[in-house]
Amino acid sequence: MSEALRMERITKRFGNFYANKSVDLDVRAGEVHTLLGENGAGKSTLMNILIGLYQPTEGDIYLYGKKTPISSPAVAMKNGIGMVHQHFMLIEAMTVLENIILGSTNDRSPFLNRRAIKRGLSELAARYGLEVDLDKTITEISVGEQQRVEILKALYRGARILILDEPTAALTDLEAASLFDIVRKLTADGNSVIFISHKMREVLEISDRITVLRHGQAITTVARAGANAETLAETMIGRKIEKQTYPKAKVAGEKILELDAVSYNAKSRHSGLSAVSLSIGKGEIVGVAGIDGNGQSQLAQMVTGVIAPESGQVRLNSREMARTSPKAFIAAGVSHIPEDRNRMGLVGDMSVKENLVLKSIESPELSRARGFRLRRGEIAAYACRVKESYDIRCEGVDQEARSLSGGNQQKIIFARELEKNPELLVAVHPTRGLDIGATEYMRNRMIGARDRGCGVLLISADFDEILELSDRIVVMYEGKIVGEYDGTKPPIPEISLAMSGKTGNAE
Repeated sequence: MSEALRMERITKRFGNFYANKSVDLDVRAGEVHTLLGENGAGKSTLMNILIGLYQPTEGDIYLYGKKTPISSPAVAMKNGIGMVHQHFMLIEAMTVLENIILGSTNDRSPFLNRRAIKRGLSELAARYGLEVDLDKTITEISVGEQQRVEILKALYRGARILILDEPTAALTDLEAASLFDIVRKLTADGNSVIFISHKMREVLEISDRITVLRHGQAITTVARAGANAETLAETMIGRKIEKQTYPKAKVAGEKILELDAVSYNAKSRHSGLSAVSLSIGKGEIVGVAGIDGNGQSQLAQMVTGVIAPESGQVRLNSREMARTSPKAFIAAGVSHIPEDRNRMGLVGDMSVKENLVLKSIESPELSRARGFRLRRGEIAAYACRVKESYDIRCEGVDQEARSLSGGNQQKIIFARELEKNPELLVAVHPTRGLDIGATEYMRNRMIGARDRGCGVLLISADFDEILELSDRIVVMYEGKIVGEYDGTKPPIPEISLAMSGKTGNAE
């Protein structure tokens, strides 16, 4: 195969910090080339250089053998480079068609010929299996369809080198399989795909070659045929990985959380709750298993005070909380790892330091007069201590949170929520999109919180995570709890049946 892209000696320095250091990368036409590395290893920085968002401190880029400086995203697009970001860049109020043609220079005529554009897009979509209703707004289509829109948008702009950043992080298994079919059709047509993922099974399934980055440097490039998951993981992290086993809590303490026949928007099978009864005791992890979109989001919102039940009761430490606010739940000792860290967990424009103290700013240790006069020195010292304790990798605590990798952003949220020594931790997809090392770290922190007496409600689409961490497992289907199981020896076939709506005998 001929060479499509070569990046030589790419270095990117922020002050004294090297995000990339003399990285070499070559990508061939018609191949899937995976970038594998821990959160913060420099993958996103390298790709942001390729699409023109950053300029390299040193190094050169060659496209199809010709040296090509990429000075801006517009130049990248003009040279056939497109990127589908992990968090989609779509305008929700606009239609699919409007999102695709927005900012495009394909049609320079004063009036848009929508009929011709739609015909061309339909042909392009059919060619690669990217069918989506062009007239629907973004809010009306699924996450998988939104991803197809992003890919279609890049292809419409002439992308021949397509970067997919954590493309399966929010997809179901069926949607991920559909994406892989699309990727294979793209490469069969001579396009190149740069695939960024932490999921080793996916990397070994879809890749032709794999480049491992660690601490901003390219460690090795291997062909898929000669790669195995264990060696890749150890190369990525820089140490041998021991298989983690998590002991189960034998007996839960007194009840912290009680839901008694709670209902909310009960007529909706996928965004409501119907007569849900559930309890969590001190020192236990209760895992919620189920396919995404069966009321798990509403359950998390209910037990953090975001929504109130239409019927039934929510009690924390025997106190009814039904009509109170999120602030009251926080005051009652509830911490929350939200399902979307960017929309719900962090303020991207704020610094690491500011995000770490968002919920503690009124404490006398950090401010006077209940938050009106900040103790800036104490805040900085606290943030530096927490940064080291939770291994948050950043230039410093004054760095903007949005500029950090996903794993380090998640560590900020974990640190903020766990440093409060909560009585109840609500963790929703806590390791989604994280690498092996960061996942192991987060899970150990949750086990540590449990062992200190914290009750944990774990909601995760990762079935293995539910099985490994949960002391007790409940299954949600269409807004109802349809089974409850002991986490010590969980009956996996029975739980799987319950997740599909076919109930067996609960244990």
